[in-house]
Amino acid sequence: MIVFFILLKCIVYIDLNMVRACVVKHPSEWPYSGYNEIQQPKRKKILIHYERLRELLGFDSYEHMQTAHRKWVDSCLTNGENSPNGEWSGSIAVGSEPFIKNVKAQMGGLVLGRRIIESEDFFQLNEAKYSYNAHLGMKKSDMDAENAYLWG
Repeated sequence: MIVFFILLKCIVYIDLNMVRACVVKHPSEWPYSGYNEIQQPKRKKILIHYERLRELLGFDSYEHMQTAHRKWVDSCLTNGENSPNGEWSGSIAVGSEPFIKNVKAQMGGLVLGRRIIESEDFFQLNEAKYSYNAHLGMKKSDMDAENAYLWG
């Protein structure tokens, strides 16, 4: 059941990306959105395996899934739950513990400095957070007079 919840949350979060970016007011206004792909299934150039998605989310029909999807998105928009979520946008991967451990294992040497964090409903693979000051040092200081050009 946790996998369904995480997948559902991820789908809705991605559907609202252009709303959070203030490009559109509703995900249906973005022509390339997954929202439109789910709500208006295509016969050509299909991006989503509709039946598999329905199965993964545990619905008995695609129409029930569409209705629920529309309600979840509209609920997030109405309740103001469409703000950026650091757990999602700041993570390399989000999901069940076995999924996150698998992603971490597949990253090999790229995994150094990354850690698994347990959230309330899921796990995340995060990057270590560093301050730019540690890497830039004096390069980020004020400009020297010798590097200034005065307009006359």
